[in-house]
Amino acid sequence: MIKVMLERTIKGKNVSEIVRLLRQLRVKAMQQPGYISGETLHAVDDPNHYLVISTWESLKDWETWFNNPERQELHHELEKLLEVPARTRVYTY
Repeated sequence: MIKVMLERTIKGKNVSEIVRLLRQLRVKAMQQPGYISGETLHAVDDPNHYLVISTWESLKDWETWFNNPERQELHHELEKLLEVPARTRVYTY
């Protein structure tokens, strides 16, 4: 089992658009083989800083989702609304 941490800092007032895209990503991720769970958090001291944590059965399952064209399209839409590129880290137990 692995956990994937994605950190994103959004530009200005794009919160509603970011939330919409994050929800779309979550709905699509939930349909993927190996997806276990996910949550989206935003920093108390910086409401424009988001952390998405997802749990997957294997690194292979995550990589399959990561390379999925639908995910990549939504990810590119999200990237346009960020201050800096998203940071992704994969952790294992």
